[in-house]
Amino acid sequence: MPTEMLNTFSQDDIRALEPALKIGILATVSDEGLPHLTMISTLKASSEFGLVWGQFMEGRSKAYIRSHPQVGWLIMTLDKSLWRGKARFTHTSKSGPDYDFFNNTPLFRYNAYFGVHTVYYMDLVEQTGKQVLPMNEVAFSAIKTLTARSLTRSRAKKGVINPWTRGFLNKLDNLKFLSYIGEDGFPVIIPAIQAQTGDAEHILFSTSVYSGELKAIPVGASVAVLGLALTMEDVLLRGRFEGVRSYAGFHCGSVQVDWVYNSMPPVPGQVYPEVEPQPVRDFGAVD
Repeated sequence: MPTEMLNTFSQDDIRALEPALKIGILATVSDEGLPHLTMISTLKASSEFGLVWGQFMEGRSKAYIRSHPQVGWLIMTLDKSLWRGKARFTHTSKSGPDYDFFNNTPLFRYNAYFGVHTVYYMDLVEQTGKQVLPMNEVAFSAIKTLTARSLTRSRAKKGVINPWTRGFLNKLDNLKFLSYIGEDGFPVIIPAIQAQTGDAEHILFSTSVYSGELKAIPVGASVAVLGLALTMEDVLLRGRFEGVRSYAGFHCGSVQVDWVYNSMPPVPGQVYPEVEPQPVRDFGAVD
């Protein structure tokens, strides 16, 4: 991130972050103090000093933000411009102008199955201002990661990352974002589009793009990695950052994954470690 952060949104920022078609990412802190990433497509700047987003499905981040209001956020527009920063959750509402705005957008106005039922408000703490995703550097970094991955012997002892997830994360045109919790308690989000799976237990990413930020992650820190596609598919992984070292001559960071979570509808849930199915014992009242 730039050394000089901004504590307000400009009118140009507000207009740029208004469209419904964009990528919004929210980083929250779990009840165990671990980073959690969620795609929030409705996330936008609401004023010079605030952000707002609408909830239309359930998920862990909505509970986490109430217990731990410090969040990190990222918005990427269709022209690959980025805004990143920190915010603090303040309150929710189930009515009002923002509620009406979200439910009158094309995605929800003509949707017979769900709409926004709760609006979340956050105070802006700081933001980067508009940045441009360095596509050439990202492409070269992805090639370096791919080369390192192909020449690295597997270290996996467990099948943590299943074949579907490996294939999904290894697609070079899918987006990936990484998060860890900074010293101030706010989660940090770093674009890591070059990230790929090294084996069934590790994620690798070249540090040749966003180098300073990636190398600043403390060794041993808990790191979350969110992979997503514009087809609305996504998967969340979490593990321990092993540091940066040379893989076949390329400097790459490595995350040893120990937790995988499906955040896609209709039923978000933990993928690894596997959760034992529980019998249904309460079938509700019978008329």
